[in-house]
Amino acid sequence: MSSDAARGDGIRGLWRSLPLPTFTSRPGYMWYVVGTVCIGAFMAAVDASIVNVALPDLSHYFHAAAGLTGWVLISYLLTLATLLTLFGRLADMLGRRPLYTFGFGVFIVGSAACGAAPSLPFLIIARVFQAAGAAMLQANSVAIITAAVPANVRGRAIGFQGSAQAIGLSVGPAVGGALIGLFGWRAIFYVNVPVGIIGTLMAAVILPRDKVGGGQATFDWWGALMFSPALVAIMLAATIAPHAGWTSPRVISMFAAAIVLLWAFIVREKRFSAPLVNVSLFKIKVFTLGNVTGLLSYLVMFGVLFLMPYFFERVGGYSSAITGLLLTAVPVGMTVVSPQAGGLADRYGPRMLTTVGMAASALGAAILAVSMSLHASLVSLIVGLLLVGAGLGMFTPPNNSSVMGSLPSVRLGVGGGILNMSRSLGMAFGTAVSSTLMAGFLAAYGGHLAHGPKAAWIPTMRYSLLILAGVALAAAVLSFLKTQQDQNSNVKVPMEI
Repeated sequence: MSSDAARGDGIRGLWRSLPLPTFTSRPGYMWYVVGTVCIGAFMAAVDASIVNVALPDLSHYFHAAAGLTGWVLISYLLTLATLLTLFGRLADMLGRRPLYTFGFGVFIVGSAACGAAPSLPFLIIARVFQAAGAAMLQANSVAIITAAVPANVRGRAIGFQGSAQAIGLSVGPAVGGALIGLFGWRAIFYVNVPVGIIGTLMAAVILPRDKVGGGQATFDWWGALMFSPALVAIMLAATIAPHAGWTSPRVISMFAAAIVLLWAFIVREKRFSAPLVNVSLFKIKVFTLGNVTGLLSYLVMFGVLFLMPYFFERVGGYSSAITGLLLTAVPVGMTVVSPQAGGLADRYGPRMLTTVGMAASALGAAILAVSMSLHASLVSLIVGLLLVGAGLGMFTPPNNSSVMGSLPSVRLGVGGGILNMSRSLGMAFGTAVSSTLMAGFLAAYGGHLAHGPKAAWIPTMRYSLLILAGVALAAAVLSFLKTQQDQNSNVKVPMEI
């Protein structure tokens, strides 16, 4: 036998010997799995928000306009949202463990390439590569937990994963600011390399082997070629609309293209024997309403996080550092409540918690709205932000657990991809809708984004936040309408891949 063949057999033998019995034989093995998944969820979430504070430095370093450097952020979010469902489907076909572990490797290489970028176009391309790795991690995270954790503690486990994502999204700007101040902008990318190596090793030795239908199934390339551009068109339209206008020809043409592509995609999926997304999944009430309410919940949270810095800085006169500290009330509320909410959902079911959670977020947004004044009480504002975060923390784990629990085991990957895609769309539309509301109300009351009377910001913030409260209430009603238990769905979804 040649040395290359022996080496290949050695690598295959090592892979077949994993995960290590040292971990799998332990009584709390499933929590090692959850912890490993949380590392990937945290990393992917951090890099969705860490770049925000670096954009001015990137513009200065590369001598580029702000609109161009903004694509360092947009390219990541677009790629992430577009690939989540695709990689979820591939995980169902090839296995969630190998794709998740490979995702860490792609993320590490992409991060290192970002840190070493010699030009802005190179950096944007490297961010796309980095986001592809993040999509492999996020598309599989909830699916791995669902497959590895018993149903009676699934909500609690998904609560920890949700907390990891919330913490990652919230600490990204703070960590990014500190790293840039100490070491320069390249450090926000290089820091992922050692963390990613640790995550890769943990994934290899801890994550369980998953039973899948086998890699012989056909991947729906034509479906992917319709679905991905449709999502890109939707995300781009949401990004451009606040500046170009929702009725501008560019935005309307993008939404029209997305509708045509999605219609063609649905027709294709109904006829193809191995669809990318089995449209029968959307006949499951829990799955469909859970994704819709998940989108609305992130729309509310990111809408609040978009609006409140303007109030704190333009009306309250707070510095960016103090504003960032005040906004941490949202992720703090979410982080504290999420694990407890997941455990309560395991005991009492998801309906009450998801309904009350979104109602609490609606109440938080309403408190923020009625607190708007030139001398607003800082206590009431913090209470409102805490309620928004706590409501999301109460809603997300039970909602995610019920959505994933409603799916057949061979569809966990694509289901997790769709669930995370809905969250990404909610993030995009939360920013877009809030930006549009703010600009519209500000113009109506004689204000201006860069200057103008402080008084114009009061009704602008109040009515924008009240609309977000209404969206949260709508999500609460939809949550109440969901079937109480995953098993109540009588829809039969084909089990073949």
